[in-house]
Amino acid sequence: MSSESAPRDERLENVWRDFCAQLALAGEVLLRPAAPTSPLDQAEGLRYLSRLTRTALNMLVDSSDPDFPRLFRLSDDKIKIGADNPDNIYQQAVIRADRTYVIRGKLNTVPYLSFGTKANRYAIDGTMASTGELELADIAADAEGRFNIIISSTPQSGNWLPMTGDSSLLIVRQTFDDKRAQIPAELQIERIGPGPAAPSLLTPAAISRQLAASAAWVRGTANTFADWSEWFKSQPNCIYAGEQAVFQRAGGDPKIWYGHAYYELAPGEAWVLEVKPPPCRMWNFQIDNWWMESLDHVHQKVWINGHQAKYEADGRIIIVCADTDPGFGNWVDLAGHRRGTALWRWIEAEAHPVPQCRVIKL
Repeated sequence: MSSESAPRDERLENVWRDFCAQLALAGEVLLRPAAPTSPLDQAEGLRYLSRLTRTALNMLVDSSDPDFPRLFRLSDDKIKIGADNPDNIYQQAVIRADRTYVIRGKLNTVPYLSFGTKANRYAIDGTMASTGELELADIAADAEGRFNIIISSTPQSGNWLPMTGDSSLLIVRQTFDDKRAQIPAELQIERIGPGPAAPSLLTPAAISRQLAASAAWVRGTANTFADWSEWFKSQPNCIYAGEQAVFQRAGGDPKIWYGHAYYELAPGEAWVLEVKPPPCRMWNFQIDNWWMESLDHVHQKVWINGHQAKYEADGRIIIVCADTDPGFGNWVDLAGHRRGTALWRWIEAEAHPVPQCRVIKL
């Protein structure tokens, strides 16, 4: 019997309805008692869920085959997750611990490049534990900046990125001082060694699993970062005094110190942060909305880094988050937000001073 004349598979009759019903449960994050209720915040929350859905389907349906890995952008200048860094290009690939992969690349002029294998459990318990790390300073490249990295569970000579038994995702971070002038690394990934020669044909069971996993990921991710926003809200207008291990378990780079914060300002108020940077590879600061999305860093000045910043005579940095440029320090635009989250990063710093924060009237 041809596929066109085969009887309908009863297992598929409710798959789409079940997917939509599970996806709808992610909307509970909008109704949390602590969630903001302003029209802007709620509209951004709705858009946020649509963005999470889009990137979940890309990751768990179209890019989900670990035998034929595909570097994709989990977040970009529109899809934003977990205080995504405006200075970054993030790339991901779905992998499997019993396979071996090679990344072939060319460094170009990116100043910070890191690779991490992760156990992606966002849909289960909101964690993404590190199972292996490799950074630019540890990568051997030829005179033209070309390199190969082997990803495997067994040790390899040369550039090797480890996996463990539950590794399921590769994360690549390319971090820039000036995205307009610096050239991103060129990267390709493929499986090597044993494995199928071509992707399998799609089955009802496979698409059912993929859609269910996508809905679970959206709900888990939205609630993970809503939990974070509520934690930060308990210490408003200052850097949150939390353990770095929490942020590392969620997929953070172990060479970065994360200073998360929550701000809440009345009209006419500004949030001022002040610190003297230690010797470090790089640093930056950004403001985000309540859902922990970076704001529109393409069109608005909602972040600053060490390359852009104006320093005081004694080496201090003063950052002023306000509706308009106050005429002193380094202005970061609130972009219409009265409340939200923020993040300070020290990258490979000798020390991790906590910026001093205060609220002023302009």
